[in-house]
Amino acid sequence: MPNKTFMKLARRTLIICIVLLLAISAFGYFFWYKPKFKAPVQNNAFAFRETRYKSEHETIQRLRQKVPLAKDFIKEHGYNTTHCFLLDMRLPSGKNRFFVYNLLKDSVEISGLVTHGSGSDNGTDDLVFSNIKNSNCTSLGKYKTGRSYNGKFGLAYKLYGLDETNNNAFDRFVVLHSHACVANDEIYPLPICESLGCPTVSPPFLEKLKVYLDGSQQPILLWIYY
Repeated sequence: MPNKTFMKLARRTLIICIVLLLAISAFGYFFWYKPKFKAPVQNNAFAFRETRYKSEHETIQRLRQKVPLAKDFIKEHGYNTTHCFLLDMRLPSGKNRFFVYNLLKDSVEISGLVTHGSGSDNGTDDLVFSNIKNSNCTSLGKYKTGRSYNGKFGLAYKLYGLDETNNNAFDRFVVLHSHACVANDEIYPLPICESLGCPTVSPPFLEKLKVYLDGSQQPILLWIYY
């Protein structure tokens, strides 16, 4: 009996010692190691969120400026009243800047990467734009989407420039098409490839756009802005 009592007492003492040791270790972690580890992570995360929020806020502001004008144009000229395509060339090419906008819900439905013309890249963060033939530049302005066809890069859709800044688009063979060099997901801060002036997307994204384009009885407005 004394041996059993001694064993129980020893076992309880051992458990109490283990609990105390764990408590002391936890105390040391939270009041010594954790603050040293946590501080820089909080600062970096906050800076990242702040930068991302600012960029997203400015993108949304530009969308909000274009949407009322797009709605007026669509209503006046008999375009598709459910969706339009808005391309924000102020965003880096490695970020999604081709927006399929739902005009009824006033929201971006899907988005994807899209190229700008090689002539628009002047070696700085600012792009240049041109309507001149052989400039290889992106042309700003509103476009009417036309019929589909199979061209050099497979499925493509004709584009008709509707403004003075892009009325040479058809003669310049500026069309909406895809190319394997365009990634399907954002790769920023890396850029994507460049085109000769065509708004070029990834093959999977063009398949998504095909649903909107082929399913519409009216032309869909495509607007490239900066």
